[in-house]
Amino acid sequence: IMVDALKRASAKRITVVMPFYGYARQDKKHRGREPISARLIADLFKTAGANRLICVDLHADQIQGYFDGPVDHLMALPILTEYVLEKYGRSAKLGGVPLAFIHKTRRTDRPNETVANRVVGDVTGRICVLTDDMIDTGGTIVKAAEALMNDGAAGVVIAATHAILS
Repeated sequence: IMVDALKRASAKRITVVMPFYGYARQDKKHRGREPISARLIADLFKTAGANRLICVDLHADQIQGYFDGPVDHLMALPILTEYVLEKYGRSAKLGGVPLAFIHKTRRTDRPNETVANRVVGDVTGRICVLTDDMIDTGGTIVKAAEALMNDGAAGVVIAATHAILS
């Protein structure tokens, strides 16, 4: 609505600064008859008159292709990496400590629910840093932290770009 108002006020160029792309997780169809809402939002901005989008940590890089114009996709990883280095010492991005992954799957019978199946890598006695682009209900990140602690981690630090917390 603000883009439309700016266009009607004869703005020469409109750059949308969008720290959070609200429908970013709906970037593809999981089942038939589901909307691709991330594309619809891009179309709405274009139709309203936006010339450029600036976004932070899109859920998927493919969203940049939904918009018919320039998209600047800014990433928080360099800032997060610097923080982890200052607070906890070296990280895989910063000097070669081991890397571990949580193997997770999504439940098909319940929306927004995942299962942390197992930890891939050795976390015994280590402080683990969990990063995610979006934390909505907190269920996935909590299950991942529990899996790490059950596998012998000394502690878990959680970081997210978008804490939606619904």
